[in-house]
Amino acid sequence: MALEVRKKDKESSQNLVHRFTKVVRQSGVLLSVRGKQFRKRPKSALAKKLSALRRVQMRKDKIIAEKLSKPK
Repeated sequence: MALEVRKKDKESSQNLVHRFTKVVRQSGVLLSVRGKQFRKRPKSALAKKLSALRRVQMRKDKIIAEKLSKPK
């Protein structure tokens, strides 16, 4: 996707740069590039299994800790 901004007659270079940045912002090119730059990889099957097992273990530990805690 090529963005094109041509200099108008009697337009200062500062106005041209301002108009160019406006076109770039409105096109959404920067948002898509930044989204690709910081993209997270999907979890592997093993990582999903390990995190699920960890959650189950943490739930069990929490229930045991509640049962062993002092009465209120």
